[in-house]
Amino acid sequence: MKKLLAEFIGTFWLVLGGCGSAVLAAGIPELGIGFAGVAAAFGLTVLTGAYAVGHISGAHFNPAVSIGLWMGGRFNGKELPGYIIAQVLGGIAGAGILYVIASGNDGFSLADGFAANGYGEHSPMGYDMTSALVTEIVMTFMFLIVILGATHRNASPGIGGIAIGLALTLIHLISIPVTNTSVNPARSTSQALFVGDWAMGQLWLFWIAPIVGAILAGLLYKYLAPNTD
Repeated sequence: MKKLLAEFIGTFWLVLGGCGSAVLAAGIPELGIGFAGVAAAFGLTVLTGAYAVGHISGAHFNPAVSIGLWMGGRFNGKELPGYIIAQVLGGIAGAGILYVIASGNDGFSLADGFAANGYGEHSPMGYDMTSALVTEIVMTFMFLIVILGATHRNASPGIGGIAIGLALTLIHLISIPVTNTSVNPARSTSQALFVGDWAMGQLWLFWIAPIVGAILAGLLYKYLAPNTD
């Protein structure tokens, strides 16, 4: 139960901090943090969350990460359903708090997107479904490669969270214009539930693509560098 609570808290923080920066701070004229600020915010949530609760649960905060670690031989599959449920519920809780905060502004509207992920007309820069699919698979693949490498038994201890946080920042810098960056089905689900309509209709991509990327990374890294003696 402690592990599941840690995953809930970590994913809550990721959504509140990352999506919160996009909804509350990105679009302020002349003062907004923009794409780069949002990218940094997502990276910082994972960095700080990893050091806060990583020693309890491993700091996955993402169903795709849990699946990738399982495929890479780093995670017990028996724990997978509980982790995924805790992550999704944590993300929804984060989105709920964000909604309460954001709705206190008269100019707020869910029609503006609420930091939901999308493609086509709902992509920040109009990228199509193929671009979105390729982006999410490749970015999640590379995210898992970094995670598997940074947490390998032969890696330098204590700095994994830094590498992982920086990797997520870089991923957002690359892919926010394409899909608003998911690489995390829990993060996508939390926002889509509030937006509804088109966001729920496109949510399938933001589950399938990250999971495919994570599985490929897990299998490859298990071949490249088994986490054994």
